[in-house]
Amino acid sequence: MSARTQVYGMIAEFESPGALLSAAEKMRDAGYTTFDCHSPFPIHGMDTAMGLKRSIVGYVAGICGLAGGSFGLALQWWTSVVDYPLVISGKPFFSYQAFVPVTFALTVLCAAIGVVIAMLVTNGLPRLFHGWFYSSRFTRFSNDGFFVSVEVGDKRYDPVKTKAFLESIGGTHVEVVQGE
Repeated sequence: MSARTQVYGMIAEFESPGALLSAAEKMRDAGYTTFDCHSPFPIHGMDTAMGLKRSIVGYVAGICGLAGGSFGLALQWWTSVVDYPLVISGKPFFSYQAFVPVTFALTVLCAAIGVVIAMLVTNGLPRLFHGWFYSSRFTRFSNDGFFVSVEVGDKRYDPVKTKAFLESIGGTHVEVVQGE
């Protein structure tokens, strides 16, 4: 191991989605906090098994949608009632029925933009490289592999004890990932 080699953590492979779900629960119960589960598709219940909190993305969508819709409605009200009032076909100045399409469009647009930004921020993206890419087996996670990764910064991480724990919960091909 050279002076420039850095240890990123440890990965273990599991044989099925059910085994990965069970491993996530055992990792959570053992007190690991900086671990992640990798699979080629979403596994129902994984967020609960890992002990993850509810995402803020839904709240951001609601707030941004409400703000965008309110802005659109207020802008249309201002232009048709205060700034440039015109009587068109005997309708009142604030004829809200005509304002629905623009209000709806701005609600959806602002909610979508807010969701994309919140998703990128909460997921720490864009991340072009991670140390797990040094593992040759880890490339299978997007095809047919199921992995648990424990980062070296986890308070419970110990090279010997973590390896033994991962093997005891059914992990195979347990590997310490290191690279430049």
